[in-house]
Amino acid sequence: MTSWYAPLARAIPALILAVIITFSADHSSSLGLITFGFFGIVAGAVITAAALRSARGIPRSLFFVQGVITVLVGIASLAMSAGGLPFFVLLLSAWAVVTGFIEFYLGLRGRKSERAARDWIFVGALTVVLAVVVLVVPPDFVQTYIVEGIEGQLTASVIVVGTLGAYWAILGVYLVIAALTLKWAADAPAASEA
Repeated sequence: MTSWYAPLARAIPALILAVIITFSADHSSSLGLITFGFFGIVAGAVITAAALRSARGIPRSLFFVQGVITVLVGIASLAMSAGGLPFFVLLLSAWAVVTGFIEFYLGLRGRKSERAARDWIFVGALTVVLAVVVLVVPPDFVQTYIVEGIEGQLTASVIVVGTLGAYWAILGVYLVIAALTLKWAADAPAASEA
């Protein structure tokens, strides 16, 4: 899974969805479930395909499991887009804990043999942090505010969906950098041999 196009392919939907959430006035749980479902299907398919193309062994098996879990969670998220905030928090946090720990473990395990191990550690840790942040938001949180005479409400749904958008923004930028680093590292030996 150290090819440069896999992190780039994971970054694209993350960046697109980060922009959608940033510029959307609706931060409801249904928007969160729909965007998370799209991300799950696309990113899970990328992870699964990259795992199938990689060498055999524990990393391949665990990345395959991570990809399948991500696709299944994406499908469940789209199928239950009206599930509400408790369902969204449960699905998102369960996915983040399981897949985050898988990627973090694979990064620690491959520190000496994989070029992308450092990236896997960061992405895994970031995903687990997403789960923690989502779980500490009180589900009944509501705070009314007034800005320049306009009244609004900050709710748990706004915080959770906004946190997911911020996660995608950080993840997307990091994965683009990781992809370019892997590509340039792969190109460097070929250039020096020529």
